[in-house]
Amino acid sequence: MPDQRDPAPYDALLLLSFGGPEGPDDVVPFLENVTRGRGIPKERLKEVGQHYFLFGGVSPINEQNRALLDALRKDFAEHGLDGLPVYWGNRNWAPYLVDTLREMAADGRRRIAVLATSAYASYSGCRQYRENLAEALATLEAEGTEPPRVDKLRHYFNHPGFVRPMVDGVLKSLAELDEGVRAGAHLAFTTHSIPTASADTSGPTGEHGDGGAYVAEHLDVARLIAEAVREETGVAHPWQLVYQSRSGAPHTPWLEPDICDHLEERHAAGVPAVVMVPIGFVSDHMEVLYDLDTEATAKAAELGLPVRRSATVGADPRFAAAVRELLLERAATERGFVVERCALGALGASHDLCPVGCCPARSPKPAAAGADSPYA
Repeated sequence: MPDQRDPAPYDALLLLSFGGPEGPDDVVPFLENVTRGRGIPKERLKEVGQHYFLFGGVSPINEQNRALLDALRKDFAEHGLDGLPVYWGNRNWAPYLVDTLREMAADGRRRIAVLATSAYASYSGCRQYRENLAEALATLEAEGTEPPRVDKLRHYFNHPGFVRPMVDGVLKSLAELDEGVRAGAHLAFTTHSIPTASADTSGPTGEHGDGGAYVAEHLDVARLIAEAVREETGVAHPWQLVYQSRSGAPHTPWLEPDICDHLEERHAAGVPAVVMVPIGFVSDHMEVLYDLDTEATAKAAELGLPVRRSATVGADPRFAAAVRELLLERAATERGFVVERCALGALGASHDLCPVGCCPARSPKPAAAGADSPYA
């Protein structure tokens, strides 16, 4: 049996996230980073940035990542892993990924496990992170620094430490509804809309098709939560997977229905209340804060429809424990052990190594931590 507290061969964990502005002056430069190469005018970016300006130009994601870092370090220390350092790097804002990897290399870190703050398979939720890793490693190599090896931890959408906190969030939101509408409340499970072409090619090639792995994984999590709520309340709440935060050209097909359209449709159907459940997001960042707490909640108020928004996982100690379990599971596998992989639902545990053809890019770029990685 593998030592359940041995992280070898890993000598560090990297928390890899999207990043966000931390003041009004950061908003447009941040959006320029996000949209680099698309030729979007600065004036248009200022319009898009209004969501951030409504909240003082500050995205909550960086503070939430700091809270998750604290939770991870606390959990690691409590379980004998306090010697394993945890670093943080972002794709689009400070601390930038390349700077963090440069720091890790200078600290002598040679084998790094990577946790991305995206739980599901898709180009933007997985392969793009891997492309950013490859780009940063190439930068270090060009500077004369031997790049460390990076291994991305598997998708954790169906890990109990990710699912159970969301179940508790739904139960709490239902309890906050008036008793007269609680039993008939509809559960709207929300995630980020993506182009249907991207969804259809998400996951390994064997899972490509209508919605691909992206939709299948979200549906599996929604079923898990709805069933757990039924078991604990005795009420089988109707539910549906819906989408939010669409962007891009209007003529490009994206996953639907949109949450605001869905609220209108449910209200017209006579649903007495809705709980919005953001299963596609690890923390309460801007897409949750604006698209659900502001825009969708305003739409519900306009309709006279009672709504609640349940909590994301954030820095819940159970999620921190899940990260530790994922790290130790992968470490034992790398040392040659066969280990039991913790996963709920019908889909089972995800792959460790993204295979060739998984979540393909429109324009192929090198990607780390996969079967086609130039950095083995």
